[in-house]
Amino acid sequence: MSTMTGKALEILKQYYGYEQFRPLQGEIIQSILDKKDTVVLMPTGGGKSLCFQIPAMLSEGVCIVISPLLALMKDQVEALKANGISAAALNSTLTISGEDKVLSRCKNGEIKLLYISPEKLVSNLGALRTYFPVSFIAIDEAHCISAWGHDFRPEYTQLGMLREQMPGTPIIALTATADKVTRKDIVQQLRLKDPQHFIASFDRPNLSLRVKAGTKTKEKNAEILDFLETHPGEAGIIYCLSRRTTEEVAAFLRQKGHNADCYHAGLDNQTRERVQEAFINDELQIICATIAFGMGIDKSNVRWVIHYNLPKSIESFYQEIGRSGRDGLKSDTILYYSLGDLVMLSKFAAESKQSEINMARLQRMQQYAEANICRRKILLNYFGESMEHDCGNCDVCLNPRNFFDGTQLAQKALSAVIRMEEKVGVNMLIDVLRGSSRAELLEKGFQNIKTYGAGKEYSFNEWQQYILQLLHTGVMEIAYDDGFALRVTPYGHDLLYGRKKLQLARFEVKEKEPKEKKVREKKQALPEDNLFEMLRLLRLRIAREEGVPPYVVFNDASLRKMCEELPTEEEDFSNISGVGQYKMEHYGAQFLETIREFTGAQKTARQKGDTYKETLALYRQGLSVNEIAAKRELNPTTVWSHLAYLFEKGEDIRIGEHLSNEELERIIKAKRETGESNSLKALFDAMNGEIEYHKIRLGLAVIAKNIIRV
Repeated sequence: MSTMTGKALEILKQYYGYEQFRPLQGEIIQSILDKKDTVVLMPTGGGKSLCFQIPAMLSEGVCIVISPLLALMKDQVEALKANGISAAALNSTLTISGEDKVLSRCKNGEIKLLYISPEKLVSNLGALRTYFPVSFIAIDEAHCISAWGHDFRPEYTQLGMLREQMPGTPIIALTATADKVTRKDIVQQLRLKDPQHFIASFDRPNLSLRVKAGTKTKEKNAEILDFLETHPGEAGIIYCLSRRTTEEVAAFLRQKGHNADCYHAGLDNQTRERVQEAFINDELQIICATIAFGMGIDKSNVRWVIHYNLPKSIESFYQEIGRSGRDGLKSDTILYYSLGDLVMLSKFAAESKQSEINMARLQRMQQYAEANICRRKILLNYFGESMEHDCGNCDVCLNPRNFFDGTQLAQKALSAVIRMEEKVGVNMLIDVLRGSSRAELLEKGFQNIKTYGAGKEYSFNEWQQYILQLLHTGVMEIAYDDGFALRVTPYGHDLLYGRKKLQLARFEVKEKEPKEKKVREKKQALPEDNLFEMLRLLRLRIAREEGVPPYVVFNDASLRKMCEELPTEEEDFSNISGVGQYKMEHYGAQFLETIREFTGAQKTARQKGDTYKETLALYRQGLSVNEIAAKRELNPTTVWSHLAYLFEKGEDIRIGEHLSNEELERIIKAKRETGESNSLKALFDAMNGEIEYHKIRLGLAVIAKNIIRV
């Protein structure tokens, strides 16, 4: 292991609370530290931000992070500060004096990561280059630069000039969703020099995948209510195709007693910001949104995502479901779609500027939705990754399809389409096959064709699903440029005249479960669930006090680990995944108190004395804090806490060796100004992060001993 890799691991543990890197993170960090242009394709929740944050802390100068949304910048800066890492954002929300303050801190070496929008970067690049040294440039959501990408943003195209303006500065392009064409375009547009490519696995095994076709609105809403009964209090997103649908679904859920609201581009900025902030801060459980929502959301405890309608592409779908389960815990995804969705999206795609590309993407999305093989295999294959085994966590794997010879059924449909001169849409075809007597059908004389009523043994829903399969297998197609009329393909003609046969997946009639059964099958609360709720409420209270999202304090995965391991000592708590040095110092005591209260495990005075005595004995031998920590296998944070405690109890701890008079005076002044009694973060922020946390802890010990009156 190289010295630099060792330092990266130290930072990973100290600031992020993790013992080891995820796959590819270490290699990506090394590439950046080697000053190579780098392309990173890593799925949402895969930890791509950490890939440039750690090299930024190990490099001289400031890392400039280009980000497309204010919410995304705010989220990442808050998360970094919550880990004790110096970061800031330069955007339109700042005043001129605010900008000057940020730039001054960059110049003085107080900031390691500066987040900025592409527009702000381009307009200020000349000044930034001369104001402070730039270690490297990280371009987040890099797919936005490509017209081939699913979320193209024209302002990103200006970033091509970075290579010309800063030829010696490494550029790192990061994205969660980009196919081969988009990746190639990113490299060309940014003019990257022999970039290192890192493509992480797109497999998110913690996400369940379910698809439901042809479900009517009333049934869909009822199913969503049933789903919410089994997911009480869990945060989730419902993606809808239209603004109107988001409003209707949110209103329906509120009427049924759920905490839901809508989000779409038609709302004013203030309303959108209010809804988004409420969701991020766990004040809103369910958000019903169009695709306008989500890119700037780093909320780790979203437990489910429902697509009320078919997405326009697999890239969009993958990115949207990826907003659930970012903490690695089990999460559910459900996709509803119908022929109506397909028709509407096809119209949008056909009328778009890149109609051919968008139609192809929609067809791949349709193929995923209509698949009769493991859905995860299809997703991974789309992103160039193969999986030999079935995933066992999608609806196809859990409920294998029952196939039958559908040749005759298909022939009835094809014959009807031809007899109506290929001028009708799906609904009229179904009405003719089922022998409907509606006025429009009779006016056109369709009751007189030979196949009228030939399929009346099948319900409307059954026919709709079978026609979806016929479209998916290429038996017929929709003429989007001619009133969405159905047309028979050459394959369909072969089928109609008996030259080929066709297997179809049988329509499964879903039996409605009795209400009593659903209630019985509801998840029973376990003791650890009660502790999780206690910790969640504590997290919420702390988050509100500090003005940050709850998941910034600790994510659900860390809380679950606390419930599993029940740490009641500082050293055990500091070993929980996600507990770094800052979080140990800042939140450890409160969470330990809650866990002890739950378990009834109160440390005795003797036990307390033993652990402090061991630290004191080593301190008296002249060992440094790091040496004591290594010898006792403790986090240095714990040792500093011991020294502060021992000083308060009258032991001879040489505070002056670790805390100067000037630093103590600044702590006292900050304490007076903030009115805070024990918030390390408030004092740290009040002093612009210029005095380390352990020194603030020692300063508070001095004040607590009444040596200094505040």
